Amino acid sequence: MSSKSHDMAGVAIARANHHEERFLCLRMYQNRIADSVYTLLKDKISYFGLDANFKVYADAIEHKTNGSLFRFYGLARNVDEVKSFEGATVAWFEEAHNLTENMFTIVRPTVMRNPNAEMWFSFNPRLVSDYSYKRLIRNPPKGSLIQQINYDKNPFLTQSALDDIAAEFEEDYDHAAHVYLGIPLEDDDSVVIKRSWIMASIDAHKTVTPLAGLWRGGKTVGYDVADSGDDKNATTGMDGSVCVHLDEWKAGEDELFESAKRVRGHAVSMGANQIGYDSIGVGAGTGAHLNNMAPPWRKHFKFNAGAKVVNPTRPYGTTKINNEDFFCNLKAQTWWMLGDRFRNTYLAVTKGKQFPASDMISLSSEDLDPKLLDALVDELSTPKRDFDNAGKVKVESKKDLAKRDVASPNIADSFIIANSTGMLARRNLKDYL
Repeated sequence: MSSKSHDMAGVAIARANHHEERFLCLRMYQNRIADSVYTLLKDKISYFGLDANFKVYADAIEHKTNGSLFRFYGLARNVDEVKSFEGATVAWFEEAHNLTENMFTIVRPTVMRNPNAEMWFSFNPRLVSDYSYKRLIRNPPKGSLIQQINYDKNPFLTQSALDDIAAEFEEDYDHAAHVYLGIPLEDDDSVVIKRSWIMASIDAHKTVTPLAGLWRGGKTVGYDVADSGDDKNATTGMDGSVCVHLDEWKAGEDELFESAKRVRGHAVSMGANQIGYDSIGVGAGTGAHLNNMAPPWRKHFKFNAGAKVVNPTRPYGTTKINNEDFFCNLKAQTWWMLGDRFRNTYLAVTKGKQFPASDMISLSSEDLDPKLLDALVDELSTPKRDFDNAGKVKVESKKDLAKRDVASPNIADSFIIANSTGMLARRNLKDYL
């Protein structure tokens, strides 16, 4: 109801009629031309009385005399065509809430290599964790012009429509603010750990008094070992239930010993009792690297995300379902139990409920690099719930995350490892070796 697409289409036609422009009109998916802004642009041509100036083809629009051109692509299936498009002066990405980092890195150099080129993005913000909102609103490219256009900027809305909007605000203000004011949602109900739970946990140790136990005590470093390609190494340091350290770095398989030394250095500097590491694939030799150091570091344990669940016959939480019947593997169990701790912290912070320190989580903003803390929040609140063929819950895999153009959650994985000993019934190191 805000009319922003109509406004942008009107400006596009006016510019194309005045001088030569080459518009690259994009959206994530386009199964047919009607899915694009093609029809909207046609309507604006007629509305301005410019039918004699433009030639409308089945898949393009062209000005008859000055050479202006509009072409339409679904970026998900036409990447090569978009990359080879020459002379674009404007790339207009409609429904840009679907924009991914990969798509942005493809379109940006394609367009901006041309003098005075522009990129237009029109969208209704969906989630604060979406790449489009983070990159275009919270951290826009230099020289960006951001314009919020809501229903109150649309002079053509009828009174009945305005009355209905007012009624929606009275019924559910937060929902109406998202729909009509473009306020992005904090939470995605399909994820394992809600973003609002994590945000409430930042510095919770400063304001929440545990029902039992202490926030700090017993330090562990979790180490997620990088796979091949663009994957990165990451570590998390926990002081009891308080996260006090995050690190992420790029290193290849030929640098595994040096990476292990870096992890050991973190453990020494924070006085950690133990190091947990991802033992799948290239991480399998981490224990040997730690043992071969001078002096050796033998206080370590393996974490295999695909392993069987711990305490298989014990009921999960307050349910009557055993762990082995609820979770498909250790990864799912650890993510769910960590989610429980974040939810408990959220309830403690927002509702004043009380829980033991070991059943909560706090992220220390004064100890953590702000960029890495932001990355941790995003990575923990991104993976979605899923189910295997037997109906057991699991966490969205890295392969499925990649299909959504979401990078591997390295920091989150190291966070899971660092907290695994505390979550899984306080087991001893020997139980993991």
